[in-house]
Amino acid sequence: MLIGLSAKNAILIVEFCKLEYEKGTPLIEAALAGAKLRLRPILVTAFAFILGVAPLVVATGAGAISRQTLGTTVLGGMVAASVLAIFLIPVSFVLVERLSKRSVEKGAVESPAVAPAASEP
Repeated sequence: MLIGLSAKNAILIVEFCKLEYEKGTPLIEAALAGAKLRLRPILVTAFAFILGVAPLVVATGAGAISRQTLGTTVLGGMVAASVLAIFLIPVSFVLVERLSKRSVEKGAVESPAVAPAASEP
């Protein structure tokens, strides 16, 4: 479930960043705009999930140790995934876009267009 939520958040951030970038917004501004647009939904989803597993963290009674272990792991994973999504996904978007742009430009320079064969008059 953590992997699914993390992937969903990352996909949505990248999608919004890409839309802004395709509109002509500079790359870094597009990444910031995408991150700002998705910040609140990511936090709301994370807090709802964290509050949902909070009873596991404070469990008592028979089998409490296993519930506490599972709850603590899931809670920590969701906090870590949210922090990574908020800060590292926009940075990764910028890096990947720059690398892909550089490779496209490099490919265009290294493989010149083939000149048409000269025909004799």
